[in-house]
Amino acid sequence: MRVACALVPDLPLAAALRASPELVGAPLALASGPGPRAEIVAVSPEAAQRGVRRLTSVAHARSVCAGLCVRAVSPALERAAREALFDAAAGLAPRAALAPPASGAWGGEAAVYADAAGVQALFRSEEGFATALGVAAQKLGLPAVVALAGSQGVAHLLARGLARQGPGAVHVLPAGEEAARLAPLAVDLLDPGDELAETLTRWGVRTLGELLALPRRALATRLGPGALRLVALARGEPVEAPLPVPVAAHCVEAIDLDFAIERSEPLVFVLQGLLSRLLARLESRALACGELALHLELEGGGRDARRIGLAAPSTDLRVLVRLASQSLDAHPPRAAVVGARVEAAGAPTQRDQLDLFRPAGPAPTALGRTLAELEALCGAGRVGAPVVADDHRPGAFALRPFRSPAPGTARHAPVPARAPALALRMLRPPVRAQVTPGRGGGPAQVRSAVANGHVLHSAGPWRTTGGWWSDEERFAYDSFDVQTSDGTLARLRYDHRARVWEIDAIYD
Repeated sequence: MRVACALVPDLPLAAALRASPELVGAPLALASGPGPRAEIVAVSPEAAQRGVRRLTSVAHARSVCAGLCVRAVSPALERAAREALFDAAAGLAPRAALAPPASGAWGGEAAVYADAAGVQALFRSEEGFATALGVAAQKLGLPAVVALAGSQGVAHLLARGLARQGPGAVHVLPAGEEAARLAPLAVDLLDPGDELAETLTRWGVRTLGELLALPRRALATRLGPGALRLVALARGEPVEAPLPVPVAAHCVEAIDLDFAIERSEPLVFVLQGLLSRLLARLESRALACGELALHLELEGGGRDARRIGLAAPSTDLRVLVRLASQSLDAHPPRAAVVGARVEAAGAPTQRDQLDLFRPAGPAPTALGRTLAELEALCGAGRVGAPVVADDHRPGAFALRPFRSPAPGTARHAPVPARAPALALRMLRPPVRAQVTPGRGGGPAQVRSAVANGHVLHSAGPWRTTGGWWSDEERFAYDSFDVQTSDGTLARLRYDHRARVWEIDAIYD
């Protein structure tokens, strides 16, 4: 078994910089809460160079560094960053799992394990796979170190030792060299409990090699079964279950706002940042956004939950932001927003297999984006492909969801050549007309926005009635085909219910 471990040493700082990349390179400190008495829990390297230290108050940190930027720790951002680290591993390995949160001195780290068995076929070497894993995490805004070994525990220990070298460090431990490589490492990397760590310190045990030199049976007798697990990790023995197969991708990005937002423009700006990070996570797993959900935390304890439908899986940030903006404009939140969360279900991107004997059609993603935008403009149920309706009312039709024909579908048989025929173009809604009747009761002169002049030729009438069982659906028309002196061929009808003349179609 070969396992790679990608570790982010300071997750709170990485999560804050991932959400606010404009703060990269600036002195930044994260506090446990608002106010000058809050405790500093994380500092950037720039702030540390200027004398800002952890576990001090915000007031003291500002007195040391005048230009210090202080942000409150956001559990929502940390949770999203931890899941993004898992997406980076799941996009490269068939099996991956997040390491359980640590405590004590290692409480601020985040780690993920990835199955590295057989990676030489894709990445040429284990070093190439470890480097690719670090690059994938860096693309998601998470500077990580990567270690690869024969078990999860050993890889995690090596990654903790690499954290001092800075982001991007990579180490691959060959099989069979675990004991020799782990011996000089500090015992603190095992993250023992407080009582066990105090006991080992009194005994003078500082390295893993010194721990292995102690009698194993005596350790179990005097320190309990927890010491045996530490010894197994120090020996490089696997003590964990195999990595599970990742489940279907369901990405969540959230943020806790420092101030309540009442207007839609700044809220859309916040959602754009959430959606951009969410799409980056989906693209790392070669997926697109198939379904989008938006949850808003309102001032006063209320919540606003809504779903935004997509015609097709999309990776276009502009489309998602536009759909979210249109949803907020159509139904604004009832109160100011103090928190936002977006959820997306990953779906494979649609691809079109080209046909050798026909031109390439629109890309499925572009077609779905266009249909979604048209439906947002025209309204739900007003965009699709026309079909014949089960109704004998003149001009009745229905819509079905539009789908491009699958490649290789049979075409209709070619229509044999024949004499040119007139095409009937329906006018919706019909155009009102003023008609002067002739001697036989038919139309003699027509005035409208479509046809004007004397009626040269006329055919009809053809009466169409129906819906007699309902006052709302009842209709009765007398239709005429007329040719006016201005050269227009039109279909003229008289509506007996409304007692008006209309032109509902033109012959082209």
